[in-house]
Amino acid sequence: MSSDGVYALRNPLKDNPNWLVVRDRALVPAGVRARAWRDWVVANDPLYAAARRPALPEKIAASITLVLIAAIVLFLLLFDWNMLRGPIGRWASAEYDREIQLNGDLDVNLFSWTPSAHARGLRIGGPDWALERDTLTVEDLRASVRLRALLGGHLEMPLVAVTRPRAVLISTEDGRQSWRLDPDAPDDGRGLKLPPINRLLIQDGQITLDEQGRNIKLEATINAREGSDEQAGFHLDGRGTVNGTPLTVMVRGGPFINIRRNRPYTFQGEIAGVGTRLIADGSITRPFDLGHFNATLRMQGRDLADIYLLTGITTPNTPPYRLTGKLTRDNAKFTFADFSGRVGSSDLAGDVLVNRVDDRLRVEADLRSRLLDIDDLMAVLGAKPRVTSSGDTVVSSGAPGRLLPDAPLNVDRLRVMDGTLRFKAARVKRNDLDVRQVDIGADLKSGILNLDPVAFAFNRGELRGTAKINATRDTPYSAVDFRLRGYPLESIIPARNGVPTVTGRALGRARLEGSGASIHDFAAGSKGTISLVVPQGRMRAAFAELMGVHVLAGLFKLDDASTAEIRCAVADFTVSGGTATAKTFVVDTTPVLARGSGTIDLGAETINLRIDGETKEPRLVRLWAPILVQGPLTGPKVDIDRGAVAAQVGVGAILGALVNPFAALAAFVDPGLAEDANCGALISSAR
Repeated sequence: MSSDGVYALRNPLKDNPNWLVVRDRALVPAGVRARAWRDWVVANDPLYAAARRPALPEKIAASITLVLIAAIVLFLLLFDWNMLRGPIGRWASAEYDREIQLNGDLDVNLFSWTPSAHARGLRIGGPDWALERDTLTVEDLRASVRLRALLGGHLEMPLVAVTRPRAVLISTEDGRQSWRLDPDAPDDGRGLKLPPINRLLIQDGQITLDEQGRNIKLEATINAREGSDEQAGFHLDGRGTVNGTPLTVMVRGGPFINIRRNRPYTFQGEIAGVGTRLIADGSITRPFDLGHFNATLRMQGRDLADIYLLTGITTPNTPPYRLTGKLTRDNAKFTFADFSGRVGSSDLAGDVLVNRVDDRLRVEADLRSRLLDIDDLMAVLGAKPRVTSSGDTVVSSGAPGRLLPDAPLNVDRLRVMDGTLRFKAARVKRNDLDVRQVDIGADLKSGILNLDPVAFAFNRGELRGTAKINATRDTPYSAVDFRLRGYPLESIIPARNGVPTVTGRALGRARLEGSGASIHDFAAGSKGTISLVVPQGRMRAAFAELMGVHVLAGLFKLDDASTAEIRCAVADFTVSGGTATAKTFVVDTTPVLARGSGTIDLGAETINLRIDGETKEPRLVRLWAPILVQGPLTGPKVDIDRGAVAAQVGVGAILGALVNPFAALAAFVDPGLAEDANCGALISSAR
């Protein structure tokens, strides 16, 4: 306060030393330069001088410019835009090689911050191969753009209102699509991308889909309404057929009002058909960019192979399934990540990526199972396990009827995509083959399927190999190479009275090739070799005697737990036309050397083997009878050649009648001249 009682106003900037420095060093010099530039323009610039004191030519030029601007504005205000319908239609028809017309009035309002257009009677005809049906007709179309955003290089649409649109979408078996205006452009799979639309209204829309490649026919209604009742929002409802079975489609979303580019738009969708149901709850991360969205996907059905008809993605045959995971789309890339659920009575989890690479669909799958039912895996290979229900869950049970699955491989589906697969089962439910773990890898490229590895780990031992399937032919041509290492014989031949009948480790190899649409057909016409080797082991002595050497001794010793050494056992078959013929069949034990002959019919899945034995020790009373192994592979019968026994008894009777009773014993005496087999050579040749 001053001495006279009046408050003095202070200028804080004036008393601030930093402000004084800025003023003196920056602002004052800048002001001096600005005044100097102004003085120079006033004294020297002819445009400035003409504007201050225009001469007659400048006045005439300015008048003409103003008249032209006024004339253009007046022309645009009074112009009948319908005069452009014909030129626009002819240009668009020539550009997109199909008939495009504006049959109704066309109004345009340019003098607004949101310029708009109103068109009636829009018609876009079909391509030359689908002229009978128009691709799109619209009774009424209104649209506006935001001028400021447009001047800044961005397209934003405050309003799009469509009344009674009718779309007919046709896709042929050879991949032609009627809705593609530029069919020569590559399909990058990026999805539909529209500019931001603040308000989208669709009234009484209809979509007709005719997808001839997967035999899908669909009639759908589409509406987008504002409001707060249950009818508000986006509604798409469709009914039709897929491969002749009922199909339903439903999509729901909120009203398209006050949509923002950075605010996700939520939706729910459901597709049901061919025994399959897909349910998605998600959001489009950037509204009207359908190339990006996230959703929780729940899928269930009777067979995973059926989803090809809904999605175009090839999957193997399976028992009924139920899976849930996170579905993400990033342009052409779809990811079904961290999914889990059940397939048959097995659990299944993993990740699947679907992408488009070089205009071909590519699928990469990494699948895992904590506990696998081996019957479910057999269904993947083409078997048909029995199916039962437990509550509301469908599970599989039982083994397939055939030993070799006969479901045909769909070669057409393998040709349209590439991909890789890795499946691992940490544990396997108890099974007759004693499989404990499974590891399968697959690579599909240009119709060639390579399986590597195909590995089954047992309690002891492993079956591992590779397979190659050429699906580029009308009938697939396959080649397989499998090796068996260390498989326990006691897992093949059942124990008797709790004591193993035979013990030892089996080694084997199967190399086959041939054509066939299924595993069964392939085996039925295959060629190659099959071999099985037991380097050493032990066998119940009674069964060694029964191998066509000493029937009476074997029968009397069935309850005897004593064992005989297996020096080696070798079975080597040559396969031609699906029939495996024994080239080498030797079982060398301490008391017996047995040799076999016969065939295995892989097509009929039957076996017909004869095993003849020779004793290595003299036998006073020996009833010689070869063993016959005959019948289906799933349950062959083992018997003795009763005709040989009868013949031997008959010879003894004749000798006794013609010579003397002691001579009759000659038919039953065996000097035991059989020698040990050369196991090393046999094993080497079989391998």
